Amino acid sequence: MSLRTLPLLFINLGGEMMYILDQRLRAQNIPPDKAKKVLHDIVGTMFNRRFMDELFKPQEAYSKKAMRTVFDRLAHASIMRLNSASMDKLYDLMTMAFKYQVSLCLRPSDIMLVTLNHMDAMRTFVEEAPAIKAQVDNVFRLLITNYSELSQGEFHLIRQTLLGFFQDMHIRVSIFLKDKVQNTNGRFVLPCSGPLPFGAEIPGTIRLYNADGNMSKSVNFPSGGTYSGPVKEGSTEIRGDRVTKLGTNMYSLSRPVEASLPTSKVTVAPSDLESNNPDPVAKAELNLLAHLMGGIKETKAGQKSEFRLNLFSTDEEEEQAAAMRPPDESYNVVNIDASKKQQSEELSKIMGDFHIESSDANADDDLLELMDSAY
Repeated sequence: MSLRTLPLLFINLGGEMMYILDQRLRAQNIPPDKAKKVLHDIVGTMFNRRFMDELFKPQEAYSKKAMRTVFDRLAHASIMRLNSASMDKLYDLMTMAFKYQVSLCLRPSDIMLVTLNHMDAMRTFVEEAPAIKAQVDNVFRLLITNYSELSQGEFHLIRQTLLGFFQDMHIRVSIFLKDKVQNTNGRFVLPCSGPLPFGAEIPGTIRLYNADGNMSKSVNFPSGGTYSGPVKEGSTEIRGDRVTKLGTNMYSLSRPVEASLPTSKVTVAPSDLESNNPDPVAKAELNLLAHLMGGIKETKAGQKSEFRLNLFSTDEEEEQAAAMRPPDESYNVVNIDASKKQQSEELSKIMGDFHIESSDANADDDLLELMDSAY
């Protein structure tokens, strides 16, 4: 397991979240000023400088449940509100999109280019907010500093860790189904032809060498596919050409997107947070998350500027999805009391900075309490 996976996982899932929210804000004709505020607030919260400094420290990736709770909190960091069914759909679309991108990377190091495509898009979303744009540029520098010198082997370990995180996630997504890149069981269809990694030769030639190391003969054979090689390597410059389209906005064509669970009953193995004997490392991880996220201020319930966003085509579809959600009592969740936080001075500073400047706020919901209510 790689200890450098967490920042890439968080940033790429965050980028997919921004694509989906931008598409739904447009589809529901939310006033441009409110839509822009939502996108700015979420990016500003996501890329808080001190939170990013903590995130980029070598550490294990958060558990699936903790990561889901972090994005639940981030999605409500502004004036937008999602109900449980829409939040479920949002997270399903985020995770399946990034899983598909990781699966299609021609080289493990291409995960870096996918991340930079997400970064480029988020910079565009906040182009009119210089302070937030500076936060995005700061994260770009952190990415270059921490990942530009990694070997292919280290990126391969990161890719393995990411695929381990996404293991057993098989949510059907309409875009993937229509493009025939996903089967009805939720598994992806990976191509046997197409582009090759930069520097790779098109298969179909066998070369024979003599004892002196000189080629003596070459034999061609049918490779069974149609291949093409990239003309150049993707750039990691701040406004460079990434070459790959993985990580760009697949919702820009304005087509409806649906996510659905398989109709058969899915049996999910209990996680370290749902067992009767939770892993103490998981407890510590969640307590740290509570400290880091504790400074987010939420707007007052019922405030006039708030609005509800629906991730479904109609309210009826959203109500049906909500009715299909398992009842809360079906989950055996361990409640972890983080009410008596004993933050270090550094964590207290982080909490103080991790908020939306322009929002009026009530007392914060504790992250762990939010986790308990999320399901």
